[in-house]
Amino acid sequence: QVQLVESGGGFVQTGGSLRLSCVASGSFFIIKPMGWYRQAPGKQRELVALINNGGGTNYADSVKGRFTISRDNAKNTANLQMNSLKPEDTAVYYCAGQGPHTVIGMDYWGKGTLVTVSS
Repeated sequence: QVQLVESGGGFVQTGGSLRLSCVASGSFFIIKPMGWYRQAPGKQRELVALINNGGGTNYADSVKGRFTISRDNAKNTANLQMNSLKPEDTAVYYCAGQGPHTVIGMDYWGKGTLVTVSS
């Protein structure tokens, strides 16, 4: 059974930092993209950052220069380092992974971890 488990969310003041981690089961994640998404209250889920198996990354414009996504293929983990946090970064953050037969989009999702940034 494929599982994604996030950790590292919490409460932080504006300008602070948090590091989110995601552990994935299933060896196919080693060769497939993984990503972080977020959903703020009353808003749609949005992409935060993606990383492919080769380390190539994509970021939402709103987090460029502040967030860094990384992965450890040996441990099947994907991390999101979040610096210079702003109140508008407050959201539930979800780890996502692409299934072995999928070319576009994500098939597997974690349950989410809440990040709250106070002003």
